Amino acid sequence: MAKGNINVSVENIFPLIKKFLYSDHEIFLRELISNATDATMKLKHLTNIGEAKVEYGNPQIEVKVDKKKKQLHIIDQGIGMTAEEVEKYINQIAFSGAEEFLDKYKDKVDDAGIIGHFGLGFYSAFMVADKVEIITKSYKDEPAAHWTCDGSPEFSLVKAKKKERGTEIILHIADDEKEFLEESKIRELLLKYNKFMPIPIKFGTKEINDPNFTPKTKKDKDGKETTEPHKKITVNDIINNTNPAWTKQPTDLKDEDYKDFYRELYPMQFEEPLFNIHLNVDYPFNLTGILYFPKMTNDLNIQKDRIQLYQNQVFVTDNVEGIVPEFLTMLRGVIDSPDIPLNVSRSYLQADGAVKKISSYITRKVADKLKSLFNNNREDFEKKWDDIKIVIEYGMLSEEKFFEKADDFALYPTVDGKYYIYDELYNKIKAKQTDKDDKLVILYASDKDAQHSYIEAAKAKGYEVLFLDSPIVSHLMQKLETTKEKISFARVDADHIDNLIKKEDTKISKLSDEQKKQLDELLKEVIPSEKFMVQLEPMDSTASPFIITQPEFMRRMKEMQQTGGGGMFGMGNMPDMYNLVVNTNHELVNEIINTKTRKKQERLINQSLDLARLSQGLLKGEELTNFIKRSYEMIK
Repeated sequence: MAKGNINVSVENIFPLIKKFLYSDHEIFLRELISNATDATMKLKHLTNIGEAKVEYGNPQIEVKVDKKKKQLHIIDQGIGMTAEEVEKYINQIAFSGAEEFLDKYKDKVDDAGIIGHFGLGFYSAFMVADKVEIITKSYKDEPAAHWTCDGSPEFSLVKAKKKERGTEIILHIADDEKEFLEESKIRELLLKYNKFMPIPIKFGTKEINDPNFTPKTKKDKDGKETTEPHKKITVNDIINNTNPAWTKQPTDLKDEDYKDFYRELYPMQFEEPLFNIHLNVDYPFNLTGILYFPKMTNDLNIQKDRIQLYQNQVFVTDNVEGIVPEFLTMLRGVIDSPDIPLNVSRSYLQADGAVKKISSYITRKVADKLKSLFNNNREDFEKKWDDIKIVIEYGMLSEEKFFEKADDFALYPTVDGKYYIYDELYNKIKAKQTDKDDKLVILYASDKDAQHSYIEAAKAKGYEVLFLDSPIVSHLMQKLETTKEKISFARVDADHIDNLIKKEDTKISKLSDEQKKQLDELLKEVIPSEKFMVQLEPMDSTASPFIITQPEFMRRMKEMQQTGGGGMFGMGNMPDMYNLVVNTNHELVNEIINTKTRKKQERLINQSLDLARLSQGLLKGEELTNFIKRSYEMIK
């Protein structure tokens, strides 16, 4: 058996790092600024523990574009490197100085703010540059060093004349990457990836009004007042907010602070968020962040990817699938965690047990916040229900733990504008809406105007009718029916009200068996069987003679398939089928049977059917025109 070491050739691995390590070339700027931030944060830690006998001061990172020389400069005032350290950290690919630093000082400093982990970020520079220089001077009393490499395995390392502590990276931008010499492009990338870095980032200068200058107002000979122009001063343009709201304690922030931060995150979003949830945990993992509930609609296709994922204040991605439960991806905000496992290029999440723990924590935190909002100001919560219900209902369907907690705050509104949580609803309706089989029937409407007559029929019986109109409500009802004991949901137009909640007493039909048979045959000859299933029912004589209903099961299965999953295969494309319930105790039905001429019978049946269809919004086009014409003829 042979043993040995795998030989990795630098000539082979360098092109791989250069071309394939990072999915997007623009990442290079994020990586180099992250390195500069690490260098500065290391110095801060070392000065705090007395290891570095230098003045920390107020360091910043500067980014400069020199279009004429085709150079991009990233300059920091951090820890710097000696020539020996350049050999160690730069010439050894995949050796992370950040990891070594944290390991060396693990008992003296925490890892807050230290970004690097893989030791590969620096080499992303070669994706856009055909030559890279490092000019660096350590905080130690040693000569500065100048490292140069043209992207091949060869490099030069010589002494430099640099006097100030810190590191300057000079990228000689390649001819096919000239977009990175445009100031507008660099500013765009800085604002995308480094907007909230903990060290100030200078990018050029800007003019502002001099805060110490007060313009004077003068009057001319005619008494007209003129104010002299405001004096301008030139200042460094610091493009980042080093202390964003999510890095602060919730007790240190007011409502207006949260709103200001929302505007900073989403400057083109003009509607205020409804409320926010501040995440702050340090065990068993570190995670901070702020999630905002914006106003929602019933549109399930609303844009997601609005939550931004950061790692130590460095933007990673706005694709937070996995770390944030799917139902919360419709929210907006920021999540920051050094414990989120990323791939080498820090571009996306890696599968990891920690991700599930973080996701579960976020779910629990959101549920707790919603319960708190409901308990503290129920009236305000009810007002916001229509704007947040789609998220909560989605969460109840997709996250079992959230479903369990939602009993404390998920609302069930009625057509009359009252709101109940589940236990309140149950206790309110159980006396009247329990059927002969001891099952609680929860009635609901999805369109108050279209289903008005059915709603009124239910209310006349003293029943409560919910108003449930979200696109996923069919899925939610299915979930509730399988989770809660002995309940069922029924839309008010799914059947005649006496059939929806069947009691022990049954009504007696005024028609004989012979008359019912005669009526049934007559109706089936006149009414199209491909659209309606006729059923004869003895009801109150005051109830409508013809009532069109759509079976709850069939309609719900179609709705569930149309909104994704849950329905029976192919049912979403099936044509709509309706029941035609004929009240055998209504005098009009009796007249149809006793009418002598077939023509008049058909006219009465068609007119009654069209009236029932009209009440359901099913009468359109030519059929509606014929109905109107027939109606005028009947009242001549």
